[in-house]
Amino acid sequence: MQMTFKHSALAIALSLISSQASMLITPTQSALADTYQAGISHRTTQAKTYFQTHPKVKKAAIGAGVGTAAGAAVGLLSGKGALRGAAIGAGTGATVGAISGSKTMKAHPYMKDMAMGTLSGAGLSLAMNKGHGKGKRVVEGAALGAAVGLGAGFLKKEFH
Repeated sequence: MQMTFKHSALAIALSLISSQASMLITPTQSALADTYQAGISHRTTQAKTYFQTHPKVKKAAIGAGVGTAAGAAVGLLSGKGALRGAAIGAGTGATVGAISGSKTMKAHPYMKDMAMGTLSGAGLSLAMNKGHGKGKRVVEGAALGAAVGLGAGFLKKEFH
């Protein structure tokens, strides 16, 4: 029991670090071209890519990728199956990415950090545990993730 709790705490901490790293990726702006001809200037813009026009979808896709990798690693290390962990991690990561792109959650940064931590903890704990007593361990992982996410949010605000 104690070893499982230590493993879930480590997995949640690694997940939060990787989710914070995915937040560093910023969308690129569209390229502008200036044309000067006989004193007349024309400004043309290139067509925006799909992810430039849909930033929430981009954040969810990046989150799903990070979650897939983290879930596969946790599933492999815990012996519960890498493919199972990857599937759970992809859903968790996409949800965390969608939360990070939400306008409502941007207005409430501490709630956003706590929600992201809760989902990350629950998802990784779900990928790590299987069988009898899984619900209790998932709730413990979610609570630990919420605490770590809220603490990381406070530290991020304090040191920024």
